[in-house]
Amino acid sequence: MRILVTGAAGFIGAAVAERLCTRGDEVLGIDSLNDYYQVSLKRDRVAHVEDGAAGRFAFKQVDFADWSALSAALEGESFDRIVHVGAQAGVRYSLENPRAYVEANLLGHLNLLEVARARGSSHMVYASSSSVYGGNEQLPFAVEDRVDHPVSLYAATKRADELMSETYAHLYGIPLTGLRFFTVYGPWGRPDMAAWLFTEAILKGEPIKVFNKGEMWRDFTYIDDIVAGVLACIDSPPANDGAPKPGGSTKAHALYNIGNHRSEKLTRVIELIEEACGRKAKVELLPMQPGDVARTYADIDAIQRDLGYQPTTRIEDGIPKFVEWYREYHGV
Repeated sequence: MRILVTGAAGFIGAAVAERLCTRGDEVLGIDSLNDYYQVSLKRDRVAHVEDGAAGRFAFKQVDFADWSALSAALEGESFDRIVHVGAQAGVRYSLENPRAYVEANLLGHLNLLEVARARGSSHMVYASSSSVYGGNEQLPFAVEDRVDHPVSLYAATKRADELMSETYAHLYGIPLTGLRFFTVYGPWGRPDMAAWLFTEAILKGEPIKVFNKGEMWRDFTYIDDIVAGVLACIDSPPANDGAPKPGGSTKAHALYNIGNHRSEKLTRVIELIEEACGRKAKVELLPMQPGDVARTYADIDAIQRDLGYQPTTRIEDGIPKFVEWYREYHGV
């Protein structure tokens, strides 16, 4: 297959593109290369994918929220399926720059739905987020749970993406699968995420900021496990058969949690980073950040049952792998 991957210079997008090429698919990757974090890292990810793709990877810089630019970039390009994992990421940044989330996550998602409709795509897998669960106190989070009370604009845009997708599955019969990712980490990760921030600070001897005074739990999911789940979804479009799908749709639209099915206390992750760095952290305990939640924990029964998804990487193994990559990438 030739597959369109959005956000191909991003953490998950680059990893998905790399694995698709490795298994023999061809990939057209697009990304705006915006400066939310250092563009050099995004370019390095693209170069890394290209190096191992044996000519199966093509890349175009384009903002998928710009319909004219997107249409021009895709003109004459052939692809069947779409992996739409490009987005404006970050919960906290959505308090500072809300318009960026409306443009990328709402208008951008609509544009990709329109691409899928116009081309008669056989399946589009798209990124949602565990953030849609908001302050849900019932654990673990299940796709059947109500998600009507987001606590950040980022979460609201991701829930809106799910609702738009349901509409397009209903109107046009497009097979769509939304994935609610839970705290992804690993080599080539994002600089605004905890693993990177803590590793960087510890190696520099700087204090790390720990919110909610350390009473934070996350379902940390290693990138290889995430990619395995994404590929399993790509290969299994939901049927338009009227039967209920995970998430409640009777159309060709499924929603899955994709996590590690373990809720780890943040202080345990800090201990593992300390061990891998060979240094103790200087910890600055702070109150809860607006828009954040204290705990996430993924119920993955649906994706295990339907697609055989099974995460295999414990944080005891994944965190040292990330720190090793970080040291090598930065020459530390």
